[in-house]
Amino acid sequence: MAIVIKTPEQIEKMRAAGKNAAEVLDLIGEYVKPGVSTLELDDICHRHIVEVQQCIPAPLNYRGFPKSICTSVNQVICHGIPDEKKILKAGDIVNIDVTVIKDGWHGDTSRMYYVGEPKPRAKRLVDVTYDAMKTGIQMVKPGVRLGDIGAAIQALAYKNRYSVVYEYCGHGIGQTFHEDPQVLHYGRVGTGVILEEGMTFTIEPMINIGKRHSKLLADGWTVVTKDRSLSAQFEHTLAVTKDGFDVLTESPNFPL
Repeated sequence: MAIVIKTPEQIEKMRAAGKNAAEVLDLIGEYVKPGVSTLELDDICHRHIVEVQQCIPAPLNYRGFPKSICTSVNQVICHGIPDEKKILKAGDIVNIDVTVIKDGWHGDTSRMYYVGEPKPRAKRLVDVTYDAMKTGIQMVKPGVRLGDIGAAIQALAYKNRYSVVYEYCGHGIGQTFHEDPQVLHYGRVGTGVILEEGMTFTIEPMINIGKRHSKLLADGWTVVTKDRSLSAQFEHTLAVTKDGFDVLTESPNFPL
């Protein structure tokens, strides 16, 4: 699959989808509290996307995924399936990942949420993970290589004695949910795809307190840290502009 360069008009359509995805993350925060199931969170997001926004939740039935959002709690790295039996507890951290399709275009974003008051080690992980995403995004401009971005994210994680998940990464996005290029959150300076104006992709580092190794559970989707350590992730969809970047999933309530 070749990298698809988007026109300014197409990027505006992606921004509309991204705005809707960000809106879902804005509204779900107040419902993230002890005693709530992750299935309840999915129901709230699904109804807002379908009934209010009149859009499509991209994960639903994507390659067999059974729900409309991903809810990844504590040691779950990514692709956690919302479940009525998964009840949030005080001290948990949860990533909520939302992708909205509007007029055929995708907007993909995720944030971390605290359930009640976070433990200091969990808060530090979440803060560093956000900084890792922000560091990667702020490097984006034509001429930069993806390996430069991956190396910077990895260096920040290592500086804080954390690890970076290798098996799952950011991706190109547009009319297709996942397209080229792959956006690794590790790498070597001077390697990888050279960025060009009009490219659109996600940056979504997954950072672990413990070792980087992951394990896929029997449901075929849920990915956990092999050592059961905490993991965190943030994600934005962005476009490469003439002299930098444009975050297509930014919210005024949660600015970069």
